[in-house]
Amino acid sequence: MGSREVSNQDWQGKRVTVAGLGVSGIPAAKVLHGLGAVVTVVNDGDDERSRAQAAELEAQGITVRLGDGATLPESTELIVTTPGWKPDKPLFTAAAEAGVPIWGDVELAWRLRGPGAAPWLAVTGTNGKTTTVRMLASILQAAGLRTAAVGNIGVSLLDAVLGDEEYDVLAVELSSYQLHWAPSLRAHSAAVLNLAPDHLDWHGSMAAYVADKGRIYEGNRVACVYNAADPATEDLVREADVEEGCRAIGFTLNTPGPSQLGVVDGILVDRAFVANRQKQAQELAEVEDVDPPAPHNIANALAAAALARAFGVEPAAVRDGLRAFRPDPHRIEHVADVAGVAYVDDSKATNTHAAEASLAAYDPIVWIAGGLAKGATFDELVTGAKGRLRGVVLIGRDRELIREALTRHAPEVPVVDLDRTDTGAMSEAVREAARLARPGDTVLMAPACASMDMFVNYNKRGEAFADAVRALAAESA
Repeated sequence: MGSREVSNQDWQGKRVTVAGLGVSGIPAAKVLHGLGAVVTVVNDGDDERSRAQAAELEAQGITVRLGDGATLPESTELIVTTPGWKPDKPLFTAAAEAGVPIWGDVELAWRLRGPGAAPWLAVTGTNGKTTTVRMLASILQAAGLRTAAVGNIGVSLLDAVLGDEEYDVLAVELSSYQLHWAPSLRAHSAAVLNLAPDHLDWHGSMAAYVADKGRIYEGNRVACVYNAADPATEDLVREADVEEGCRAIGFTLNTPGPSQLGVVDGILVDRAFVANRQKQAQELAEVEDVDPPAPHNIANALAAAALARAFGVEPAAVRDGLRAFRPDPHRIEHVADVAGVAYVDDSKATNTHAAEASLAAYDPIVWIAGGLAKGATFDELVTGAKGRLRGVVLIGRDRELIREALTRHAPEVPVVDLDRTDTGAMSEAVREAARLARPGDTVLMAPACASMDMFVNYNKRGEAFADAVRALAAESA
């Protein structure tokens, strides 16, 4: 932990229970122990990895209780939980009955910020969070600001607020899990990109999921950024308790109205942060400055631009930041062109909402889809995309659900159903897709499903696709 002063809360001797080992639980336990708290870590699992993690913490004087995450340790005054623990866990029920507060890692980081700490520009939504936050950080850097992309993005917020590096502003990605356990978070400005059913098993209902997303707007000072094409995001702005003078700022792929950012003749424009927004618009960048310039990625860029403009960033920095930005792997990533056919990896499209956005970016398409459906249905997705489909190759455990939707709504589209889950399945899928495709088509892997039936994660699935495409290209050379 760095030398920066933290909040004046007295942690000495405070009995804190940390719920869960892992990427956020272990840092939280170490930070709290360093502040003088008496820390007990509880964890459901008792496997080899957990025992190794426990040994490391116990060597520092932290108590770890493996195999029992349900019982509230005696005299607990505060619980700090990792995001993955569901709200209905017995531990949390016991805490509520005992009047013990529950914080997430984001709440802990917010409370531990020192005096004069960097304000947060926060982003949530069902899809596009990481891309938008990284675009935002690129824009802020182009403006000469000291910043970092942090939160649910791999960089710990605790490290950001307690480390020695000083920041002017932080670009913060927040999941619905994190927002659920962050009651006092108050961002400078925040955006909800979109809302679609996801993680409902964790939240219990769509209404609860949406409500947790909406927490990001609470106490905003300057701007609540919403998606004009998704009325539910604007509804959350209306319901939020914000500081006086905070504005609702929309983004749209169409011509923007006053207090909106949008697109006019291939130009990203701002009618929100200009002197006369009734009559004037400020040019920010060209559509071609966005990589890739797919519709949903343009929307991400507009949201990032809105947050940057709310922080006072000049238009030239928006353009320069977007030009400098490069997307992460497996997010509508162009792999190669083979025999006049483009091959695109969007393995990150792990739900139907993400796949819908990806499918809308190309025409005609040979679509590779399937995996773990997570309770999703595919009728609406297929109905919207059927006019773009040259063919479909199905993989994974729940491919039958997609095939049934195709039979109902797009019976004329050729379908290849691959009944195999071994390591060679992706190679066969790519070959079948190549057989269906014609020059000018796009073979798009946007599975609309999770990957864990066949792969460790969506990254490995994307790598398998890219490897198969490169092998195909080598054969065609």
